[in-house]
Amino acid sequence: MESAHIVKSFDGDLKQIESLLLEMGGMVETQIADAVTALIQRDVELGEKVRAADKKIDVLETRIDDLVIRLLALRQPMAEDLRSVVCALKVSSNLERIGDYAKNIAKRTSVLATWQPTKSSINTIKRMSKLVQDMVHDVLNAYLARDAGTAEDLRLRDEEVDQMHNTLFRELLTYMMEDPRNITPCMHLLFIAKNIERMGDHTTGIAEQVYYLVEGSLPEDDRPKGDVTSYMSVDPDGQAKQD
Repeated sequence: MESAHIVKSFDGDLKQIESLLLEMGGMVETQIADAVTALIQRDVELGEKVRAADKKIDVLETRIDDLVIRLLALRQPMAEDLRSVVCALKVSSNLERIGDYAKNIAKRTSVLATWQPTKSSINTIKRMSKLVQDMVHDVLNAYLARDAGTAEDLRLRDEEVDQMHNTLFRELLTYMMEDPRNITPCMHLLFIAKNIERMGDHTTGIAEQVYYLVEGSLPEDDRPKGDVTSYMSVDPDGQAKQD
């Protein structure tokens, strides 16, 4: 009877943690959407709202950390139960980092509010952010459903984010070479694109934890990584190339 009570108590504690993770994930999805909307619409007020809301995500992460530590100390889970607790802790950490990147994007809203960006670069940022936002939503569903197959698919979807980042990187470098007045706004857009690319990486990190939770091991193959911006250089004629 006591054993059944312990199991029930553990399940109840874990459900509470998962509920907070869903709340945190929903806030992160909203942050991504609002940060990019503020950028595109030059809405400085919305950008400030995104920055302020990041504190709520941090509070949730701290609360989840405390609950996880309490659960480990009181229940001393083993095997799959232990994986569930460790996975929750890592999901929380990755979501918090994604929220930080959304805040970083929002910080640049006021700087870019006076500059008219090129339509193609803004469209790429919109597509990148929407893809990452959908990935966050899907990976949380995979976490709840303990769906290793969806988690594995998400690892592959991140390569599309990387490819868009590569394209935008080349485009913005070209604009900077054509006109030095473009350097400041384009540098900010480069940082924004990199923040979105990193969001994709952290979402993939969550997907790998979901796979570990279900299968008991991390995926054997290295995930595809399509970001090559670290190896790009610029020719004297202003053309970006991969070294």
